[in-house]
Amino acid sequence: MTRQPAVYVLTNKRNGALYTGVTSDLVRRIWEHRHHLVEGFTSQYNVHKLIYFELHDDITQAIIREKQIKKWRRAWKLRMIEAMNPDWKDLYDSIL
Repeated sequence: MTRQPAVYVLTNKRNGALYTGVTSDLVRRIWEHRHHLVEGFTSQYNVHKLIYFELHDDITQAIIREKQIKKWRRAWKLRMIEAMNPDWKDLYDSIL
């Protein structure tokens, strides 16, 4: 996968903690989360399983979408995740 703006959601387990982020390089950013190079919420709660992502044409669109998703209720986020990934599989290998 080439560098492309993306919004992503990570978790530590099915129906566990959710983290929504934005990046210009999804592969690199998820690798950083997996290796605990990102301090804060994801390291503290071991949130490194990629369960959802969206690719965008430019970073501005991705940032707007990230902010939109972060404002959503948890139930809306769960529906979004399960529409793309009903088994909550780790999608990291699919982006390599």
